[in-house]
Amino acid sequence: MKPAIQYTLNRFIPWIPTGISVWLFASCANMASPNGGPYDELPPRVIRSTPGNGETHVKGRTIEIVFDELIQVERPSENVIITPPQKLMPEILALGKKIKIELKDSLIPDVTYTIDFTNSVADNNEKNVLENFGFAFSTGERLDSLEISGIVLNAANLEPMPNIMVGLHSDLADSAFTTAPFFRTSKTNDRGRFTIRNIAEGRYRLFALNDANRDYLFDQPGEDIAFHDSVITPYFELRTRQDTIWKDSLTIDSVRTVGYTHFLPDNATLRLFREAFRRQYMLRPERADKYTFTLNFNAPTDTLPALSLTDNPPAGDWYLVRRQQDENAASFRYWITDSLVYNRDTLHLQVSYLKSDSLNILRPQTDTLHLALRRQPAERSRRREREPEPVAFLSMQTNASDRMEVYDTLSVTFDEPVATLDSSVFVLEQKQDTLWIPADFTLRQDSNNLLKYCLMRPFGYGEQFRLTVDSARISGIYGKWNDASLSTIRIKQRDSYGDLFLKIEGIEGAAFVELLNTGDAPVRKSTVREGWAIFTHLKPDKYYVRLIEDTNDNGVWDTGNYAEKRQPENVWYAPRFYEIPANFEIEESWSPRSTPIERQKLPEITKNKPKDVTKKKRDYRQEGQQQSARSSNPFGGISF
Repeated sequence: MKPAIQYTLNRFIPWIPTGISVWLFASCANMASPNGGPYDELPPRVIRSTPGNGETHVKGRTIEIVFDELIQVERPSENVIITPPQKLMPEILALGKKIKIELKDSLIPDVTYTIDFTNSVADNNEKNVLENFGFAFSTGERLDSLEISGIVLNAANLEPMPNIMVGLHSDLADSAFTTAPFFRTSKTNDRGRFTIRNIAEGRYRLFALNDANRDYLFDQPGEDIAFHDSVITPYFELRTRQDTIWKDSLTIDSVRTVGYTHFLPDNATLRLFREAFRRQYMLRPERADKYTFTLNFNAPTDTLPALSLTDNPPAGDWYLVRRQQDENAASFRYWITDSLVYNRDTLHLQVSYLKSDSLNILRPQTDTLHLALRRQPAERSRRREREPEPVAFLSMQTNASDRMEVYDTLSVTFDEPVATLDSSVFVLEQKQDTLWIPADFTLRQDSNNLLKYCLMRPFGYGEQFRLTVDSARISGIYGKWNDASLSTIRIKQRDSYGDLFLKIEGIEGAAFVELLNTGDAPVRKSTVREGWAIFTHLKPDKYYVRLIEDTNDNGVWDTGNYAEKRQPENVWYAPRFYEIPANFEIEESWSPRSTPIERQKLPEITKNKPKDVTKKKRDYRQEGQQQSARSSNPFGGISF
């Protein structure tokens, strides 16, 4: 034997008994180690209750429901719905394997009571949810058993609306919704779906309500609501279905036909909206610097506030104003043009505007404001030391780029109003071969933004321009001058775009179509004309589509109004997306009414996604194989 091999064996052989002992010990330990058995994947099961579920002639106000395992009730005050609605909050407790409910109101004679737990009951360990669990009893001799089910969607974007109260009125008068609480209610789940159980025979009006004050009626204008246009009569049908009996997971034992009771209507659709109601009032004003101040309002307004200085008012105009607003708020930014005014440390103003009174009627209101200037520390230090302020140029931003869209408008935006401006300060040139040729344009101030100016000119595919502004050509109202500027512009080629032509079928009257991005936000809009919605010069991308039936032809989606019995304008989503490639035209037909409204909006752009209440099934055989594999090599990656 070679000396090297002999030397290696001499070092290794003494360790062999130790290695065998460790292996035997590890093997024995793994054989004796229990795996704890399968995990619980079943929801809790009711084994008894007092009174019984469906019992009649009930007199007591205490309900106890016993389950086969420890349970919990998630947020019972929010998730457990008791009808008829209770004036006094009931006490709902989870006690080990039992739920105990104490009703504080007196029981109404000859009435069916329903306790809808929605998805609030789960076992205590694995959190397996007992879905759509309900309990009912009657104080009379009969238990009402009819049901109505459906879905609540956001009227503006078809989002399924969770945790919305849905209720019935047997009083068919319009005033019932605003003066009396629901008698029979339920709540939508995380998919926006609802089922109202234990309804008596009769005719009903159906409503949805985001009940802000939990009084079961529409008494606050800011509450979201929905109402069904038709009177609903619940009924049932006896139907049959095929049930499969399995011998095991792979073998069918038998298939049998069984009868069941199907309750109708089962597809009531309610479109939730908030009426166009906003109390209008002024929010806290702001004076960010000595030249400007801002008046803010909580709602859009078409009326410009009237201003006057209460001390030493100037003879002429002393400000410029710009209004900005959207569907939720409005603000008015003022630039002070008179130096005797903007150099004051505090402005004392009287502001007259329209404000909503207690009846939501706009009334003239006059407030006195004292706008103090809060100077920055560096500015106060300069004032004490009488140092001059640093030189600052008039800021000028342009949207010019070397990848401009053919439909873009060239614009320039300043950070303060300019004293005077004409088209001669802008030099726009177009490149032709190797030469730069002057290009015509029209200078126009933006009607919504007094700081923005547009250089109006149609662009062609692939054209190149440059925009030059010499220094000190433009002056702001506070004496700042512009710096020199040079911008290059290149318009995209035709093959950078795709086109989409949509033939709209089954829609009468005015309508418009919006292209949406993956965030469900509109990026383009087209009015439907002669049955077509046309989108040209689209960037290559994935687009989603929705259509708004514009009944008043004002170009925007309008909400509903209950007092006027006016539903919100219809919104439809195409149940597919459109992939627009570059240099390609796509022509498609779309019939918005051909797909049920609750199945139109695609999951990838739906924000209110349902929670997973059912746990994923575990593969115990695979887990066992993995455990065996780990047990077979107790030393892991160690080798000798």
